[in-house]
Amino acid sequence: MRGARGGICQIFPFSSLVKCRMQYHLKNLLVNNALQYRLTAMPDSAPQSKAGFSDRERFVAFAFCWADVLVELDGEQNIVYAGGTTHALTGKKAGQLMGTPFTDLVADSDKILAGELIAVAARKGRIENTSIRLNNSVGATQPLALAGYRLDDFGGHFFLALRSGATAAIGADGSAYSRNAESGLYDAEGFAQLAEKRLNASKEAGEGADMTLVALPEMAGLKERLDEDNRRTLTNTFSAALRANSIGGDSAAEIEDGKYAIIHEADLDIAELQNHLTEVTRQADPEGKGAAAEVATISTDDGIGGDDLANGLVYAINKFRDTKGADFSLENFSTNLNSLVGQAMNSVKSFKEILAGAKFDVAFHPILNIASRRIHHYEALVRFHASAKGASPYEYITFAEEVGLIWQFDIAMAKKVINWLSKNRDKKYSVAINISGHSITNLSYLAELHGLLKTNFWARGKVLFEITESARIADLASANRFFQTLRGEGYEVCLDDFGAGAASFQYLSNLDVDVVKLDGSAVKNALVANKGRAFLSALARLCKDIGVETVAEMIDDQETLDFVRKCGIDYAQGYFFGKPSTEITDFDHLNGRAGVEWGT
Repeated sequence: MRGARGGICQIFPFSSLVKCRMQYHLKNLLVNNALQYRLTAMPDSAPQSKAGFSDRERFVAFAFCWADVLVELDGEQNIVYAGGTTHALTGKKAGQLMGTPFTDLVADSDKILAGELIAVAARKGRIENTSIRLNNSVGATQPLALAGYRLDDFGGHFFLALRSGATAAIGADGSAYSRNAESGLYDAEGFAQLAEKRLNASKEAGEGADMTLVALPEMAGLKERLDEDNRRTLTNTFSAALRANSIGGDSAAEIEDGKYAIIHEADLDIAELQNHLTEVTRQADPEGKGAAAEVATISTDDGIGGDDLANGLVYAINKFRDTKGADFSLENFSTNLNSLVGQAMNSVKSFKEILAGAKFDVAFHPILNIASRRIHHYEALVRFHASAKGASPYEYITFAEEVGLIWQFDIAMAKKVINWLSKNRDKKYSVAINISGHSITNLSYLAELHGLLKTNFWARGKVLFEITESARIADLASANRFFQTLRGEGYEVCLDDFGAGAASFQYLSNLDVDVVKLDGSAVKNALVANKGRAFLSALARLCKDIGVETVAEMIDDQETLDFVRKCGIDYAQGYFFGKPSTEITDFDHLNGRAGVEWGT
């Protein structure tokens, strides 16, 4: 490709091509600029080379360096020229495509998207970095990369180039970023992962990119007025409008029903997009009302590092998702949106400094075997140093989860606990290290944890792992593989927050663990409910039948301890045995000695 670059830059007489970034804009160089130059600057009578080819033909040949198929559309979007491997992609030879509407070639699932992309090209003059599927004799093709131009100087014709082998956005583990099943847009988690990749790519290419949040408070009401077919059409059309205006034609998300986000070029006309989205809903509404779109744009043109910026944007997305209620207004939310991102980025910096300086201590809280009346193990909890601003563990950890830094905290805590255990290897201490449900699919976390455990192989039997925020586990199969890896290496796994929701039994069915910790609120509710004891007893029996032990938390008094003991729970944890302490010896008196009345 180095030779191709040199040849093209010699042919094109304008200096802008010399500045082309070959790696990032290969198709712009070989397709878009070639098409534009050959069609606007080269007359039909262009001179021929010694090989007998005109420069016009040469530019088509250069376009095929990137594309498999070239298509020219007239102002009505009918094909007036086609070249390349059309038969392989469409089942028809180039000549058979003449006069065919381009959308007739597009797979049904992408027809609306194709229309939106061409509408964008009509406004902006180009299509780039997107993908689309065509129909052929055996059904829809795999996604094809699509690029093109609309040229006013050439009768408003569209010039499109398609190439096989378009790749989907994938995470570091090789899996596709998660999407909303109905709209096909990324969901909040998938979009948060995608945002960093898209923004960093734009910065490296020297191009501006912003993120805009879109809210339609009346969207739910509109969907209720539509039948299933029209609701599906609205969803597809709205999603296509967002995708077509996003970077790469696939940088849009449905955060939740009625709330969306899009990463786009900095020069995108947001007011025009806002009006278009509102019009899409109005046309779908049998009453003609539609749902007014509200927008708020976060500018990223501030020279801030990609990682910190992505963390700040993730924080804004989560706040956007979690802000609810009838009084929610994106206009009000957006008033301080950029300052919210800025504050989040400052907090990210401070949190990273805390982790780097290990400015926190480990506090221990005992879990006691109810039958033997002895401490079974301790849970390791964090206590941030008083010098750390806003040193509430709950607030810090929640923030870390919101901005995607929780895996870094989890690994820092694991190192701290194992380091403490290494200094007390002569003692019979066992400690549970917490892992957030957010971390278990993070490859960076998994790699660091694996290395830590491999180096400290002696920790087997002294370390357990407790999975917190289990409700955040979306991929149960991947989570279970991770759990089995830990268990296979000699580390027990405990599932926290059990019994707090209907999904708990699904987790118990799909995840093989050693222990489940009953959520404290579930224990308290069972204590006062008429059927509470029967429910908790049945749960304890079920766990015993499948070989899983049980821990009840929030045991704060003798009555609750007696209650869970009679229900058949194995272990107890709570303030009844003392508050967490950085001095583990504070709990020595609990090992079967006087001081705790265990009941009858």
